[in-house]
Amino acid sequence: MNILEKANEIVNLRSEEKERMYGPFEEGMERAAQILSGMTGIELDATFMYNAMIAIKLSRESYAHKEDNLLDAVAYMGALNNYKSK
Repeated sequence: MNILEKANEIVNLRSEEKERMYGPFEEGMERAAQILSGMTGIELDATFMYNAMIAIKLSRESYAHKEDNLLDAVAYMGALNNYKSK
């Protein structure tokens, strides 16, 4: 299975499993944005959080290649696209 198929599986096909463990993914990103906004005094939104997570994964990849870094970055990109499409 290639990295894009794996990312699709993570984002779109296993969401119910992840919701049982961590709550709805989109809601978690919105809450994270609220928490970070409270910590910094800067108004941030869920889109910022998705982009921050993508940046973290790409930053890690810049130090050492691990397929998991790229897989997570692509999965966050797919989740961001889903979030913006709603």
